[in-house]
Amino acid sequence: MAGATVWVGGMFVMMGSSRPPAPSGPKPQVLARAFSRLAWPAFALLIITGFWNLAAVNLSDQSNTWQAVFGVKMVMVILTGVGTFLHQRATTKAGLAIWARWPGWPPSSPSSSGY
Repeated sequence: MAGATVWVGGMFVMMGSSRPPAPSGPKPQVLARAFSRLAWPAFALLIITGFWNLAAVNLSDQSNTWQAVFGVKMVMVILTGVGTFLHQRATTKAGLAIWARWPGWPPSSPSSSGY
């Protein structure tokens, strides 16, 4: 539970702190690096405890609904991990070009960014 709180809750905090900083405040990149040092261990904790919990159940004894929800949950975990990893690595021109294809990227001003 703590891992999920840090991983998901921290993403919401980072979205809220993506506004232009006050002249005396830290830049969003500094905050993102600091969050990364906490977020990746929390993500690893989620993966480890997820496998631990999976080892504690017999999948063949679970209902189809349980298995479907479990599958969706695993896909979401993978997507958030891969998406975050790619987002952190998008600093090259080629990487930034990929993100530039998304509508509204980069935000031109704080009012148009939706935050």
